[in-house]
Formats: sequence, C-alpha cells, structure tokens
Amino acid sequence: MNSPYIFPAHGIVGLPVAGSDALFPVRRIYCVGRNYAGHAREMGSDPTREPPFFFCKPGDGMAVLPVAPQGVAELPYPPRTSNYHYECELVVAIGKGGSDIAVADALQHVFGYAVGLDMTRRDLQGQMKDAGRPWEIGKAFDYSAPIGVITRATEAGAIEQAAITLEVDGAVKQSSHITHLIWSISETIANLSTLFTLQPGDLIFSGTPEGVGAVVRGQTMVASIEGLAPIALKVV
Repeated sequence: MNSPYIFPAHGIVGLPVAGSDALFPVRRIYCVGRNYAGHAREMGSDPTREPPFFFCKPGDGMAVLPVAPQGVAELPYPPRTSNYHYECELVVAIGKGGSDIAVADALQHVFGYAVGLDMTRRDLQGQMKDAGRPWEIGKAFDYSAPIGVITRATEAGAIEQAAITLEVDGAVKQSSHITHLIWSISETIANLSTLFTLQPGDLIFSGTPEGVGAVVRGQTMVASIEGLAPIALKVV
C-alpha cells in the first residue's frame, strides 16, 4: 500500500478524488451479488428481481488497493488459490449517510463513482458455497478491492447509461452497460439502507457483468467505465 493513500493519524485508507488533492476516507465496503442477469446465469442462478443480497470486504489498507489513473499498478496474486477471478464493477461512494432511504432520494446520498475490481478466489468461494459457509476467504482477502480515482457524481455524466468493460492483455472479456443492472444504483442504495445505516465513506460495489474469468501472473487487466478514470493492473 502506498503511504500517500493512508491517513496517518487513523490508518484509514483514502481514495483520490478527481480534480483535487482530497482523499475520500473509506469506511465500509458493501458488495452486491449477481446484479447483472448474464453474470447470474453464468454463476448458475436465476436472474430474477428477487431481493438483492450483499456481502462485505474489509475497508482497511490491506484489502483496498487505490489505483492511480496513470501507469499500471501491481496486483499480488493471492495465496491458496489456482482460480483467481476478476469482476469489473461500478463503485458507488456514499457522501451522506442514512437509513431507510427512499429510492427517489438515494442519489442525493452519493458523493461519486469509481471503477473497481471485486477480485475473487473462485475455487475457495466455491468450496465455501458448497459447504454452506461464509464467503470471506474467497472475497475478503488482501488486495481484493482495487479501486480507481473517485469522480464526483456531478461530474460523472450519465453514469447509469455508461458502458463497462474489462480487458485482459488487450482482449475484451467483459462488456456491458450499467443500464443492465438488475437493481439500479438507487434501488441498491435504498435496499442496503434497510439493512445497515449507511455512513459517509461507505463504498458499494454494484455488481459485475457476465464474462468473469481467471487471470495469472504476468497478465494485465484494464477496467473501464465510461466517464470515469480507468484502472490498469498487472498480476504479479
């Protein structure tokens, strides 16, 4: 972890904010499971609008990997896996807290948006699922949450219509649009706020499109969402 992205007094991770020297202090990281129909199908589920489900990643300086918009960051290959998967996602940064937020009011709570990767030890996740156990070892390991620069909501354009893509060594692996979310950004925030009191600094990984797959050491991923700063990472 690069020291410029840590608040020294508290050890809190900060994500850079586009167009300023400010850092966005990370509190909690919530993730939405199977929120694109195509991805739900490829994971063996029915892509209906059943209530969304959530899991968490640590918001600390071991799980979060802030990625600068220039150059290629190094992403360590994690231990105890031979099936290390990418999942490109739109990350929603909460700027105003609340609970039981109405869908119509949800976007008023958004500070901004970023490109993120929900990196997954798919083999370990699968073992836990088969045993009916929590997913933490598959989802919440060190450097499992690379995240790019946050663009303020007022500067992100029509984010809910934006294209989302991921390339591995120049080959497109994921390609979709945010419009294909089963649960929209507003609906996701509203639903999550009935389960947890959201606070400034919370991040929501909103789900990944179909096309997830494995990467190995030496490969480079480029994740992009229209209107946001892309991120590039080499697996080492």
